[in-house]
Amino acid sequence: MPPRHLFLAVFVAALWGVNFVVIDIGLDHFPPLLFDALRFLAAAVPAVFFVGRPPVKWRWIVGVGLTLGVGKFGLLFIGMRSGMPAGLSSLVLQAQAVFTALFAFLALGERVRGRRAVGMAVAVAGIAVAAVDEGLSGPFLGFALVMAAAAFWGVSNILTRKAAAPDAFRFIVWVSTVPVLPLLLLSLVLEGPRADAEALRSLDWSGVGALLFVAWVSTVLGFGLWGHLLRVHDASAVAPFSLLVPVFGMSSAALLLGEGVSPLRWCAAVLLVGGIGLTSLTRRGARRVARTGAPVPGGAVQGGPPAAAGTPAPAHGGDGRG
Repeated sequence: MPPRHLFLAVFVAALWGVNFVVIDIGLDHFPPLLFDALRFLAAAVPAVFFVGRPPVKWRWIVGVGLTLGVGKFGLLFIGMRSGMPAGLSSLVLQAQAVFTALFAFLALGERVRGRRAVGMAVAVAGIAVAAVDEGLSGPFLGFALVMAAAAFWGVSNILTRKAAAPDAFRFIVWVSTVPVLPLLLLSLVLEGPRADAEALRSLDWSGVGALLFVAWVSTVLGFGLWGHLLRVHDASAVAPFSLLVPVFGMSSAALLLGEGVSPLRWCAAVLLVGGIGLTSLTRRGARRVARTGAPVPGGAVQGGPPAAAGTPAPAHGGDGRG
């Protein structure tokens, strides 16, 4: 990979890591489900009018849209609003690798052996350490919601693999249209029209900036660059860079939000990222990704969120991807 592409890979990982800080800022301006709906609306429009529908069945577009947009990001935003720190969220969300492997075994019969099995065990140990750390220092409900978000991301990765869309960018643009209406309806029912109206009335440039960053920079730009890298390089060469997302996420949260990083949290990061790294760097996993275009369970793209991660099932956000 030439230096320019190495820079792009690290740059995208940094975008997706910082995205968790921006989400935290956005949640100060919007109720979580409304923020999620507006994020996907901004990511889909106007791009959907210029990008043709991908040649995949509607059930895959709808399935990924609901599991990724409503399930993953809805629970992630609610979990962060419930007190889950941005940096720790960027780390715990990587548990999607474990869930992806589990669901791949249940739905596709894919078995985890050798180094991948060891990597999964190490990653699970990291999740357990993160749970202990959050249980001692913060609200466990937020941690549980982000773990549930990781599980939904795992489901969306499987659906993305089954869809096998030839153009990942078009796929994620159309996927982004699906969760908008369900999220708006859920927001009206659960958060209330008064809270939504107040958020829109009091919207300032900080809130607009957070929304546009999450929708356009993290999702559209991040996923577009990641998709370009996947088109010109083997997935096995690109996917491991997604392991930098929690590094940038925890670092940016510490620098910009003043979040402390306890020794237990660093231990969890080393175990989780190291375990996922073991699964990502196996030859067998790399060959499967190269054949199917789906993310390695340990390296799903964040801009993808579908993993292009993620990423990503693109990682929105990682997006991410938070």
